[in-house]
Amino acid sequence: MEKKELLTEIEMRAIDHEISMVPYKKAAVIEALKIVQKQRRWISDESIDAIANYLEMSAAEVDSVATFYNLIFRKPVGKHVILLCDSISCYVMGYGKIYEALQKQLNIQFGQTTKDNLFTLLPNVCLGCCDHAPAMMIDEDLYEDVKEEQLDRILELYK
Repeated sequence: MEKKELLTEIEMRAIDHEISMVPYKKAAVIEALKIVQKQRRWISDESIDAIANYLEMSAAEVDSVATFYNLIFRKPVGKHVILLCDSISCYVMGYGKIYEALQKQLNIQFGQTTKDNLFTLLPNVCLGCCDHAPAMMIDEDLYEDVKEEQLDRILELYK
C-alpha cells in the first residue's frame, strides 16, 4: 500500500483561513498551492493530490492551476530561487552580462540548482520594473539596476 502525503496541521489552518475569505473552496486553490509550497519549497504530485482532496477538486484541476503559474514549482528547487528577468527592457540594459556572471558564480544554468541546494536559477518574463532594468528577484527580494559587481555581495546575503 503506498503512503499518501497529507497536509500538515499548519497547512490546513492556513488553507482554512483562505477558504473563509472566498465564496467556495475551489477559489482558494492558488493560495493553497502557495501555502504548501512555502512549507515544502515545491509542489509534488502527492501534494497536488492532498490539496485536491482538501478542496474537493480533482487532481487534474489542481495540477492545471499549478502548471499555469510560473511561481509554483513542480520539481524541487533550492533553498533560494533566483528569478532573472529576461524581458526586452532587461535584455537591452545588460541582462546577458548578469546571466553570464550568475552562471559562472553558481556553476548552473537556467532551470538548474546548485550542488549544495542553496540556489535555483530561473528566467522570468517580467518582474515589472522595466524602468530599473536589469532586475532579478531572490525569494521575495527585488533587486533593480543590477550590476555584475553587485552579485557577490547580493548572493552572500543568502548563504
